[in-house]
Amino acid sequence: MCVALLSAIWAPAYAYRPFDGSDAGTAEPGVFELEFGSSYQHQGREKSLSAPAVTGNLGLAGDTELVLEGRLERQFGDFSNTRRTSFSDTAFSVKHVFRRGSLQDGSGPSIAAECGVLLPTIYGQSGTGATCNGIVSGRGEAGAVHLNAALTRTREHTTRRFLGVILEGPEAWPVRPVMEIFTERDATEPRTNSILLGAIWKHSEDLSFDFGVRKGRADGENISELRVGLDWSFHLAGK
Repeated sequence: MCVALLSAIWAPAYAYRPFDGSDAGTAEPGVFELEFGSSYQHQGREKSLSAPAVTGNLGLAGDTELVLEGRLERQFGDFSNTRRTSFSDTAFSVKHVFRRGSLQDGSGPSIAAECGVLLPTIYGQSGTGATCNGIVSGRGEAGAVHLNAALTRTREHTTRRFLGVILEGPEAWPVRPVMEIFTERDATEPRTNSILLGAIWKHSEDLSFDFGVRKGRADGENISELRVGLDWSFHLAGK
């Protein structure tokens, strides 16, 4: 059971709060986006607290973005063979938009991919891995939809598949409702199915706050998770 819980905790994220998936957009060239988050997860008899989870996104020319992320994890329960505190989910990736569409104020779908390396963690998993996520997004007056399909070679050298969809309310609303439904499966572990409901409050063009509640099921156990965080962006040149 502990292995299943750790697999759920250490599943890769793709830098769009408060979701597990992402959108087919990148930061503008010279813009740095800093994401802070925290989460509390309960699965079966085990609990974990993640605070802070930090992601940095640097926008480059040519619709490309560099992403570096990691999180401080505290586990509660019977983890006698592992350290209770670790720095996990460490990864470096590159995101690129292959087709500019409605997310870039154009027409039609936006298509992007985010691929990278899973780095060794501190007091957690010592191996490395690789991941790649294909993303198709569309946005209109009624809201936005983002489709994600990811394939990961984990640090334990197993294969994990992820498939998800994100729905957002109208961007013009100061607080827009959001939802994510996803399923993931490691070749050596039971499937995890989840749904997340939440909201994003756009305080300004450079600052937004988010929260989400995730419910899921894996290995015959229910999963409950609360997520809160913020996204702050600024020009490195001070514009």
